Amino acid sequence: MAKEKIPRQPMPEQAPEDRARNFEEVPYGYSEQTAILEAGRCLKCKKPKCVAGCPVGIDIPGFIALVQEGKFIEAAWKVKEQNALPAVCGRVCPQEEQCEKLCVLGVKGEPVAIGRLERFVADYERNSGKISVPKIPPKTGKHVAIVGAGPAGLTVAGDMIKRGHDVTVFEALQEPGGVLTYGIPEFRLPKTIVQAEVNYLKRLGVRFVMDFVVGRNSTIRELMDDEGYNAVFIGSGAGLPSFMRVPGENLVGVYSANEYLTRSNLMKAYLFPAYDTPPIKRQRVAVIGGGNVAMDSARTALRLGADVTIVYRRAREQMPARDEEIHHAEQEGVKLKLLNNPTRVIGDDRHRVVAMECIKMELGEPDDSGRRRPIPVEGSEFIMELDTVIVAIGNKPNPLIPQTMPELETTRWGTIVVDESTMATSVPGVYAGGDIVSGAATVILAMGQGRIAAASMHKYLNGAQPK
Repeated sequence: MAKEKIPRQPMPEQAPEDRARNFEEVPYGYSEQTAILEAGRCLKCKKPKCVAGCPVGIDIPGFIALVQEGKFIEAAWKVKEQNALPAVCGRVCPQEEQCEKLCVLGVKGEPVAIGRLERFVADYERNSGKISVPKIPPKTGKHVAIVGAGPAGLTVAGDMIKRGHDVTVFEALQEPGGVLTYGIPEFRLPKTIVQAEVNYLKRLGVRFVMDFVVGRNSTIRELMDDEGYNAVFIGSGAGLPSFMRVPGENLVGVYSANEYLTRSNLMKAYLFPAYDTPPIKRQRVAVIGGGNVAMDSARTALRLGADVTIVYRRAREQMPARDEEIHHAEQEGVKLKLLNNPTRVIGDDRHRVVAMECIKMELGEPDDSGRRRPIPVEGSEFIMELDTVIVAIGNKPNPLIPQTMPELETTRWGTIVVDESTMATSVPGVYAGGDIVSGAATVILAMGQGRIAAASMHKYLNGAQPK
């Protein structure tokens, strides 16, 4: 069968009626036979555009060719030359907007399922027990501190330990992983996957210090001047939630998506009473927002037994969430209330949420984002009866680190200013990447910035003068 005639291979998954009531992973993954068939679709382009679309520069045709030959372990090793978290990226990265978007097959048909193949080889290696640990070069005597155990920090940790530096990761929460652990639900990214990736870094020699808030326990300046760290990478993310600023937002039953997902994912509220985190099960839930975090929140609330509606002020085609996530949410029973915006949250005499007032919207001229601006329709207010509101309209960086290091240049949005070619900050020896630089973005973009930062830090530690 000609390659262009082989259809893109679907990935089997739980039926919607089953998965809507459990927290098990939705897709099952490829079988060996399906992976080989899908890999056979690759045209092995001499100048592969897909590689240019990957923020960490994976040799995509190289690893896919190994899959086609049935060399699955070797394919995993090939991916891990550039990507320290392939099982994670294969699950949560928006390949349709990056590597797969540039696949030649996608011009007239469907691109090669690069993300699904990446997930397959990573899972195959982990399940086989044949995880390759590279030989670490002799110690350089240099010590690197990493602030935050999220995707950017974990990438820098892996790259720097493999260059011979001592690496310590400081994490404010009790478990590593950052947004991979507290933000993305179990049904999209099982926490055993994250733990396996972290354990791999531990085997390489990376040291993790949990429950350590940089800016409180120690400042960055103290880590460098008093604790002897020669360079610091800031990957503390953007965990400060944004709110709607409407009346009633302080009522009992209004959550930020951060709090709601952290309670469920990190603190295991969905397993109450096995875990003593206060339960978050409700009857009627509205989720405000249209991104991936909104989808995660809505699908979590649904699995906890609620009737769930997503309220979004724009139209469906303007929703920033991945098409796959919107599709899965609707399949499972989440309702979309589009072109509507909350105006106030209504409480009872015990200050608990009982309803929310919304107003209908219509689309006007495009705004700075390029999307048509939503405009309220006068006199169109209506009431939704609810007991819970989850606000998922974005996050900002926590200001703690900049406040304790005034020489660190930041933007008016609170993100850290860097030289994007090196990820160096205004402070010599201090680098940054991920959401603390970009604002809330993707896992793979954070990892790509981590790789740039690691290469720059290595040069700095070897005596190169910072720009």
